[in-house]
Amino acid sequence: MPYRPLSIHWSAAVVATMSALPAFTAPSPVFERAPQTGLVYDALYLQHDTGGWHPERAARLTAILARLKESGALPGLTVLEPAPASTEWLTTIHTPEYVREVEQACERGDGVLHSRDTPLSARSFEVACLAAGGVLTAVDAVLAGEVRSAFCAVRPPGHHALANRSMGFCLFNNVAVGARYAQRKHGLKKVLIVDWDVHHGNGTQAAFDEDPTVLYFSTHQHPCYPGTGSAEERGTGEGTGYTVNVPLPAGAGDAEYLRVFREVLKPQALAFHPDFVFVSAGFDAHEADPLGGMKVTTNGFAELTAVVREIAEECCAGRLVSVLEGGYDLDALADSVAAHLSVLQRP
Repeated sequence: MPYRPLSIHWSAAVVATMSALPAFTAPSPVFERAPQTGLVYDALYLQHDTGGWHPERAARLTAILARLKESGALPGLTVLEPAPASTEWLTTIHTPEYVREVEQACERGDGVLHSRDTPLSARSFEVACLAAGGVLTAVDAVLAGEVRSAFCAVRPPGHHALANRSMGFCLFNNVAVGARYAQRKHGLKKVLIVDWDVHHGNGTQAAFDEDPTVLYFSTHQHPCYPGTGSAEERGTGEGTGYTVNVPLPAGAGDAEYLRVFREVLKPQALAFHPDFVFVSAGFDAHEADPLGGMKVTTNGFAELTAVVREIAEECCAGRLVSVLEGGYDLDALADSVAAHLSVLQRP
């Protein structure tokens, strides 16, 4: 039976979010434009051994690299060599006790951390530090004008990781650490995080729940793991209105996602006028993904990328860093990343 686009009716909470925006008025700094797109990658990312049975496995990155080579895209990318994130930066999001817990669990040879879905191996702490550090490397390169934007092909992913707990394949919250780094190391005031992973980024939302300097936007399958991300979750205290969740039912595809990005994300992002844009780029909303129930196509991810790039171009001269989250069908993941990068590489 052919797929038919769903008819979406915004909930009262989403309508309220769209119509009652906080007053974002402060201008962003003006940047000079850099010409290239960066790629953060290191072979050490393959050393986080989750076992052959686990969907978040090293083959995800080798599939992406192989596709970029086959397509001829790799020579057009500036390869950025990551450095590990120090405890100083990890603890802007995570507690010192949790950082040490991850390290000690790996030293002991523990097979999992907190739950069976988040396996560990001997080098997982080292790899997780390098994953978060890869995002910091990308931020530095973008703000130094070496590249205009960058994609971080890192693992383990991060957007479920809480301040003191691992979750859903994630150890450290790579994007959240990167956002704080951009603010505290480089003095940027406002950061936009766009999360299009099929699963809600509960860890990222929790990190900035009370923070009006970070606009967190997520569209995700609902109901689905981890069970958070209702439209009523809009932030708390001074952060009220700076969390925007648009949950979608299983079966939503390109048309539904693009409507959300154009009608909800873009006007709010332009009003917020960020100094920097991050993407939690999970590709598990793809129609072929085994862990999701959505119908986004490879070209659909290119279209979503184009909307986010338009926001970055208008607000901060295209300064954008995207970070790999989910995506578990190897061919669909590799194709989607290639499509994502093809949009970022456009002149």
